[in-house]
Amino acid sequence: MIQQAVESLPVAVIGAGPVGLAAAAHLVMRGILVKVYEAGDAVGANMRDWGHVRVFTPWRYCVDPAAMTLLERQGWRLPEPDVFPTGGEIVTKYLEPLAATPELAGVIETGARVVAISRLGLDKVVSRGREERPFVLSIKTATGSRRDLARAVIDASGTWANPNPLGASGLPADGEAEFSDWIAYGIPDVLGRHRNIYAGRTTLVVGAGHSAANALLDLTRLAGTDSATTAIWATRSTNLIRIYGGGDADQLPARGELGADTRDLVESGRVPLVAGFAILAIRKKDGRLLVDGETAEGPRTIGPVDRIVASTGQRPDLSLARELRLDLDPWLESTKALGPLIDPNEHYCGSVPPHGHRELAHLEPGFYTVGIKSYGRAPTFLLLTGYEQVRSVAAALAGDIAAADNVQLVLPETGVCVTNFGVEESETSGCCGCPAPAELDACCVADAVAKDEGKTGCGCGVAA
Repeated sequence: MIQQAVESLPVAVIGAGPVGLAAAAHLVMRGILVKVYEAGDAVGANMRDWGHVRVFTPWRYCVDPAAMTLLERQGWRLPEPDVFPTGGEIVTKYLEPLAATPELAGVIETGARVVAISRLGLDKVVSRGREERPFVLSIKTATGSRRDLARAVIDASGTWANPNPLGASGLPADGEAEFSDWIAYGIPDVLGRHRNIYAGRTTLVVGAGHSAANALLDLTRLAGTDSATTAIWATRSTNLIRIYGGGDADQLPARGELGADTRDLVESGRVPLVAGFAILAIRKKDGRLLVDGETAEGPRTIGPVDRIVASTGQRPDLSLARELRLDLDPWLESTKALGPLIDPNEHYCGSVPPHGHRELAHLEPGFYTVGIKSYGRAPTFLLLTGYEQVRSVAAALAGDIAAADNVQLVLPETGVCVTNFGVEESETSGCCGCPAPAELDACCVADAVAKDEGKTGCGCGVAA
C-alpha cells in the first residue's frame, strides 16, 4: 500500500536549466508525473547570468531531442543549426518556449529553492525500509517554507552558483571575503552592463578555462575602445592545454578559435601571463589591490589592480543531499563511477565514455545527479552529455531498463588528448609523448603502439 502511494507521487527535478528541462521532457514523454523546482525567478536562471557569452557549440548541439518534440508540436522550429547562440539566446529561443509548452507549463515552479532532501521519517543512518519511503524535499519560497514528497529525485541544479575560491588550497585566500566587492566570479559582462566597472582599469583574470578566455578576450576588445583598460592573466597551473585546445583539430571550431585567440593574446604581448601562480592573499594599498602568491621561483606579488575576475571553476553544493546516501568520487565530488573517466589529473581528451542511469545513481535508490553537477569539480561538460544522461535516467524510472542501458554518446573531439602539457611545450605534443601519425586512429604514439599490441590503448582516449 505504501509502495503504491509512493509510485503515485511525481519525480522531482531540481533545476530548470537545459538539462533539468530536458529531464522533465523525457519524463512527460513517458507518461511520468514530474515537478520541476527552480530557485531563480525564471527558467535558465544560471544561464541568464552569463547570457552575453556566445557558446562554442552550435544550435544543433544545444537542443534535447525530447524537448524538440514537445516544441515542434507547438510550431517551434530549430534556429539555424550551425549558428552559435549566446547563453541568453538559448534561454529566450529555447528554454522559455519549452517551459511554456502545455506539457511543462504547469509543472515548473520558479522561486522555489530546494534546501534539503531526505526520506520521509528517516535520516541517513536508518537502513530498514528506505526504499519504501518517499523522498521529502524541503522547499523555500518567497512566502515561506514547505515540504513536498516525491517518488524519485533528479538533481540537475548545476554548479554555477558555487564558485571555487581564489585561494590555491581550495580555501579562500586571505582577504578574499574582505575585498569581495572588487571580485567577480564567473564571466562578467565586460562589454555590456558591467562596462563602466572595467573600462579604464586594470583587471586580473584568474583561471585556465574557457571562462577566463572569454573574460580576457572581452577585456581586450574593451581596451580597443578605451586604451587605459588593461588585463593581466594568472593561472595556478602551467598546463594551458585546456584553454589553448586543439586549434584546427577541434571538431567544434568556435572552441578551437577561442583557445587560439587566447594564445595569441599572450604570444603577442597584449596580455601578460603569470603561470604557476598560487594565490595566498589579497590586500589593499592606496585604494587598489595587491595579490600575493607563490611561484616555482618563490613569492611574487601581482598588482596593483583595480578588479579581479575569478574564473576558477565551480564546485557542487552537496549540502542539500546531506541526509541521503551519496556515492561520490572522493576528490572530484562527481558520481563515483564517473570519477576515473573524467579526472583532470589524468586525462583531457575529446570524448567521455557513454554513461547513463547506472553511473549516475547513488546508494540512495531513486536519487540521481545529472548535468554538470554529476561531473563534480571536473572542468568541462557538454549539453549533449547531459541530454543523454537524462534520457537514460527517465527510461530507468519508467522501468524500460533495456532503453536505459542502451546509452549512446558521440561528442565532438577537442583535438587534444594530453596529461602533461606545459606552457613551454609544443602544441604538437601528444598525451603520452609525440603525436601519432595522422593516418592512425590514436591520440599519441603510445596509444598507437598499445592498440597494435591488442590492448585498448594508452588509457587517455577514454576521458573528457
